[in-house]
Amino acid sequence: METPDESTTNTWSQRLWHETEPIFSAIMAHPFISGLTDGTLDPEVFAHYVAQDVHYLRDYARALAVVGAKAPTLAGTAMFARHSAEIVEVELSLHETLLPEIGLDPAELDRVPVAPTTRAYTSYLLATVYGGSFVDGLAAILPCYWIYARVGEELIGRGSPDSRYQRWIDSYGGDEFAATVKEVLELTDRVGPTLKPAEEAAARAHYVTTARYEWMFFDAAHRREAWPV
Repeated sequence: METPDESTTNTWSQRLWHETEPIFSAIMAHPFISGLTDGTLDPEVFAHYVAQDVHYLRDYARALAVVGAKAPTLAGTAMFARHSAEIVEVELSLHETLLPEIGLDPAELDRVPVAPTTRAYTSYLLATVYGGSFVDGLAAILPCYWIYARVGEELIGRGSPDSRYQRWIDSYGGDEFAATVKEVLELTDRVGPTLKPAEEAAARAHYVTTARYEWMFFDAAHRREAWPV
């Protein structure tokens, strides 16, 4: 997946990416990410991340379903319905194989509290997709797709000495996930030219906000964030 370059093309997705390049750079520089590839990430930190990611993905799947329901075409509805199902079937099954390896019982996962950043991120997503337009929802869900694909793309060549971390890298750095993200980017670029300035500005604000939440999610996991009171 090539890095967007405004000097050669000017699609809406590329303009969006340009706006959040500093956020992506901050994610790649975060010790959580570097710890995955050099194997130094504390397994308890990774366990915290995976547990929170399961909580997150449950609501993200719901968000995709709502965006699909608001899609202006049947093809868009079908695509997001399929992606929502894939999250449940593929990504959560990956977590089920990882959870026992990192000391978490899948049956006990519901007892793991949803951390503050996880709650804030999913609440923002759900409020946006339910209360906003299709384009608002599309912009809000896009960073999770795109940033994870770009992180996976960057890390796949580095690998990890820890098989658990390597499995995580493989899941986001592979061709299958890249093809999924490509579908969403193609839809994004079909929608972008149809937007009025106010619509585009509102959608762009949602995109930037959830991109920031992506950095915050990694950082919260690294700190093993918990409610302070």
